[in-house]
Amino acid sequence: MPVGHTVFRYVEDLWDENKAAALDPVGRLIYRSNLLGSDQRITNTGGGNTSSKLIEIDPLTGDETEVLWVKGSGGDLRTSKRENFASLYQRKLLALQSLYASRPDKGLKSAAEDDMVAMYAHTTFNLNPRASSIDTPLHAFLPGRHVDHMHPNAIIAIAASRNCERLTQEIFGGEMAYVPWMRPGFELGLAMQRIAAENPGVRAIMMGQHGFISWADDDRECYVRTLEFIERASEFIETRYAENGGDEAAFGGAKYRTLDDTRRREVFVAILPWLRGRVSQQRRFIGTVQDDARILRFVNSHDAPRLAELGTSCPDHFLRTKIKPLYVDWNPQAEDLANLKEKLSAGLEKYRADYAAYYERCRHPNSPAMRDPNPTVILIPGLGMIAWGKDKSESRVTAEFYNCAVEVMRGAEAIDEYIALPQQEAFDIEYWLLEEAKLQRMPAEKELARRIAVIVGAGSGIGRETALRLAKDGAHVVCADRDGDAACATAKEITDRHGLGIGVAGTGISNCGPAIGLAADLTDRASVRRLLDDVALAYGGFDFVCVTAGIFVPSDTSGRIPDEAWARTFNINVTGSWLVADEAAKTWREQGLPGSLVLTTSANAVVAKRGSLAYDTSKAAANHLVRELAVELAPLVRVNGVAPATVVQGSAMFPRDRVIGSLAKYGIPYSDDESTESLVAKLAQFYAERTLTKSPITPADQAEAYFLLVSERLSKTTGQILTVDGGLHEAFLR
Repeated sequence: MPVGHTVFRYVEDLWDENKAAALDPVGRLIYRSNLLGSDQRITNTGGGNTSSKLIEIDPLTGDETEVLWVKGSGGDLRTSKRENFASLYQRKLLALQSLYASRPDKGLKSAAEDDMVAMYAHTTFNLNPRASSIDTPLHAFLPGRHVDHMHPNAIIAIAASRNCERLTQEIFGGEMAYVPWMRPGFELGLAMQRIAAENPGVRAIMMGQHGFISWADDDRECYVRTLEFIERASEFIETRYAENGGDEAAFGGAKYRTLDDTRRREVFVAILPWLRGRVSQQRRFIGTVQDDARILRFVNSHDAPRLAELGTSCPDHFLRTKIKPLYVDWNPQAEDLANLKEKLSAGLEKYRADYAAYYERCRHPNSPAMRDPNPTVILIPGLGMIAWGKDKSESRVTAEFYNCAVEVMRGAEAIDEYIALPQQEAFDIEYWLLEEAKLQRMPAEKELARRIAVIVGAGSGIGRETALRLAKDGAHVVCADRDGDAACATAKEITDRHGLGIGVAGTGISNCGPAIGLAADLTDRASVRRLLDDVALAYGGFDFVCVTAGIFVPSDTSGRIPDEAWARTFNINVTGSWLVADEAAKTWREQGLPGSLVLTTSANAVVAKRGSLAYDTSKAAANHLVRELAVELAPLVRVNGVAPATVVQGSAMFPRDRVIGSLAKYGIPYSDDESTESLVAKLAQFYAERTLTKSPITPADQAEAYFLLVSERLSKTTGQILTVDGGLHEAFLR
């Protein structure tokens, strides 16, 4: 540990002065922010904000001026960079107080206060485009040159206790003041300014129901002070928690037992697609399962129904988790799966009605339209938690936030009594934040957003390119291949391009990002079923399945196809597609959401020629399989096929020896020492010359066809074969 570090038990001092000393002032702010954001005991994903008041050169006058650098709207402290921070003239921010004071309609949650949010843009320094946070006044109006506003579970546990003000005094003495719940904004900033002015010894403020804010004139001191306050809160809570019985007595003790791992998997697999279909009637959701010991301790407890119904407290929590979760009072030791589905159905119906009543009861004439009334968090004894979001990242963050809420309730119940925000306050902050700070800045969703695609054969060639193409337009992609390493490589390529997303840390399939690689053998029904069950555990279900795997076995030197080669060709090219379709149909029917299946056939299926009897016949059968499945799975699932011409580039069916064999067969000059890339290019161009377009057919060309068929662009198309062959068939007919 570097010299000078403070030793804590519940948080960790990560500051390295050698690193900090090499940074400019804004760099030090970013460094401090990243350290604070890296620990979920300090703040949650996207939560909290930091600031520094720095001297800069005014680009207009050339004079020195004080600038507030503060984390902007929508950023995450752990990953924040310079562009994530707003820069504002401090004197102009302070001058807004006079403008606000002149408004006759000023006051908490008033039109005047709302108008101040737009005024922050007029104080921008040096044309910085980063939008300011609604918490900007909290940083601007406090006296410290460096300010940290954090959401630690331990602090929020005190903030969400019935006797918060008394506990704040008991734990922190005169170092931390208290302000009752106020919506973040101008009025809260003014209130904090008054508290700091009237109490010069105060260095932090407990924000009722919310979190805390601390400050200092030195950035290292501000960082350590933030940690010290969290440490003292944690020490107080954990001491009381142990005195009151610890884990055994938490939340009133255990009422139910956790199902074993095998049974828990079986139940999750059985309910997740069914449940996804029921919460996705307005817009589709992506799920995250969590069943670790901490969440199970809560959902299995006596007090879980009471605490879940109270809802969450910190606004940063319930913006994702909604005002409360859906708790399903299912007895895992006495009730079966049918009982669970019955209780889930009834619980969802009641939850929607409760949310609609909450909206009608609390809405204002100018309130935004009601959000989707389905729960984003579902708690089930014996199983754990299922969180839902518009994408995997959001569902993981939702799970993280409810974990934080559980820790808050644990701490509050250990030292006092947990209380939630009054519903009107909860509504006002929920819909105000959504309208003012979130929805206006959210980019339009991509075309395949909220969809989950399973690509069988994604390890190479057309499958790999299709996985990349669907991910580009926002789909979550399951890369499946007999070669599990190749499938994982494609998934890694997707995540490297598009980001893993952020969320709760952990291991296991449910904590994956927007792409995952899995090994599967499409000729083995049990392997296919495991694949689709794993997809359900990872995302809650799926929407598209594309089968791109295939095999070509040429005739032997005598011109005949051995029986085993014939059987293997049909097993992979026809039977495998049928097995995938048949197993996927079971999940689609449970889920009840429209889906799309795309199989790979071949342009060669309509052209008889020597040397590929088994392959061409199998692909002709696959053509008809598409039509039969379109009838079988209608109207829920559209079934189509893509018929490529011969694709050499990137294809696992064209290893070097086959390429050389084909070049020799067609009399194309080559040398044994040529690179594989050169040989492939020659063969690809030979095949291209047989088409009308005279251009090689690439995996990317085929991927575009898969994209069109799974998207809504061809939503009325089913039972069709989309040929991507450069006019190969027509060329043969000429």
